[in-house]
Amino acid sequence: MISTTRKPKVKRAELKANRPHRISVYKAPEEEVKVEKKVTEMTIDWLRYQRDANPDVRARLLRRYLPLVRNVAGRMAIGFPRSVELSDLINTGVIGLVEAFRNFDPDRGVKFETYAVPRIRGAILDELRALDWVPRSTRARSREIERALLSLENDYGRPPTDAELAERLGCTVEELMLAIGDVTGSSLLSLDETIYREDDNHQVPRIETVRDEHRATALGELEKDELRAFLVTAIDRLTEQEKLVIALYYFEELTLKEIGEVMSISESRVSQIHTKAVLKLRGMIRERFALSG
Repeated sequence: MISTTRKPKVKRAELKANRPHRISVYKAPEEEVKVEKKVTEMTIDWLRYQRDANPDVRARLLRRYLPLVRNVAGRMAIGFPRSVELSDLINTGVIGLVEAFRNFDPDRGVKFETYAVPRIRGAILDELRALDWVPRSTRARSREIERALLSLENDYGRPPTDAELAERLGCTVEELMLAIGDVTGSSLLSLDETIYREDDNHQVPRIETVRDEHRATALGELEKDELRAFLVTAIDRLTEQEKLVIALYYFEELTLKEIGEVMSISESRVSQIHTKAVLKLRGMIRERFALSG
């Protein structure tokens, strides 16, 4: 026989009351414990320094904030050229840290890290500006030209012409050329920087790719000897008056006025003879080497 007796209903409140309490077995990781301990020690050191201004406590606090300087300097170094050493940025940032420590007021309720980061960045930027021999206006003009170039290339899908770039910058082509000249003169390259060579696509120091275009070569010496030999023949084809002017001007190094006194002619006449002789020689050289080449 099946019993039809129903079990009494148990309310949820009673279930919760009768449910055994869970005992938390979670323990904080060692890293969190260390951080809390470090924060506590730093807070105690700040209180001691505010009370006694102990130099040992000050030095201890500054040492604890050195990683902050390395962090700020490392982030800033990403946007600087390779010639800027990270160690120099850190050294300058330490000066900013000391200055921030000197002027910090804990009573204002601001964390020291929040107060110190802008001072560290400012100290680094001020030092770089002091070492920069290029005026800030030239740097600003360089960035303006670079932004205009990128914008026009995106618009046209090709490098812009000088006229298009000048129009975008709101200046004439002559003013643009002067600005580019100033910007080009402010660009520095490191000879120790590694670059890719065009012939084998291997990284080498830039100094290994620098060549002296005026260095004497065997082919260049042969070409000069050939030119000298032809000049002797070409000068013989000049008139006697032209030969004399060329000899006195280039070999005796006399002025046009002195040549005029020697030849008893005016200075303007000497200039005409000289110009005519040079044009003749230039034409003969062009004709000779054009035929041979």
